[in-house]
Amino acid sequence: MSSEAIHTGRVTTASKLFAHTRWDAVPAVAGLFHLAYFFAMFLLWPRTPLWIMLVMGFGYALMINANINGVGHNFIHNPFFRSNLLNRIFGVCQSIACCFSQTYYHAVHMQHHKGNSDRPNEDGETVDWISIYKHGHDGEPENPWSYVFLSFFRDDLGAIRRELRKRGERENVWGTIELVAFAGTLFVMFLLNWRYVIFFFLPFFYLGHCFSYLNGYFRHYGGNPDKPIAWGVSSYGRLYNWLFFYNGYHAEHHFRPKVHWTQMEAFHRQIAAEQRAEGVRVINRAHMLGFLDPNLPKRSERTLEPQGTKVAP
Repeated sequence: MSSEAIHTGRVTTASKLFAHTRWDAVPAVAGLFHLAYFFAMFLLWPRTPLWIMLVMGFGYALMINANINGVGHNFIHNPFFRSNLLNRIFGVCQSIACCFSQTYYHAVHMQHHKGNSDRPNEDGETVDWISIYKHGHDGEPENPWSYVFLSFFRDDLGAIRRELRKRGERENVWGTIELVAFAGTLFVMFLLNWRYVIFFFLPFFYLGHCFSYLNGYFRHYGGNPDKPIAWGVSSYGRLYNWLFFYNGYHAEHHFRPKVHWTQMEAFHRQIAAEQRAEGVRVINRAHMLGFLDPNLPKRSERTLEPQGTKVAP
């Protein structure tokens, strides 16, 4: 089957609220639950035992990972609502829950799809701002742990703003609104309880974004930057894909980014034979646990299709 012969349909609905399918109510509610959880932690802090708060904080970090890579990710590619205003309001809610701008995330993620975790050019630059190869050496991916713990500090806000301005002033304005929304929320929390913000919230907030980068690293480590069908690495665990709204089907997603999350299983079946022929990499565990994969190639083994790599079923 050639790439040109692959056709993907768009899901449609008669709903006056949802743009694609009423199933998008599920990730929308998950995003709002995350926002409620964010405020609940602050309210519970003065009257809850520390060990319970630590469990909640770790849960919040996991939620950031699941939200960014599940709810927020699908919202970027297929906005949930027919109303543009409602999509904008939901973006503000997302920004407060995860403490970063959903519009800025949109710009970074679209750049990710332009480069698809590409290798640096002769000037040492990558199209994809978050490519796992950007800070690597000799064409190899970066060490996963430096990628995980340092990527949080590498965002180039100037480059993101310039990209938003290319799209029109409205995008820049909404990005600023989202920044003010979450920064203002944190500032009020800081005034009310600075110890909570400094010693409890910020460490778990940072941990959550590290989890997200860990997830992102193994969604591309062992993939093939030179083959569109193999740009990503997939993981087909059922529970994992339910929780992350089928972002485990990551090779499929990079091959056809607009395929709706509810259609990922069907799309995988459609291209499975071509994936096997092209050596698409598959891991058994969730991407966040990709470092435990028994067939994980070493970074020095820079062959594009390492021996022992499991390919798409």
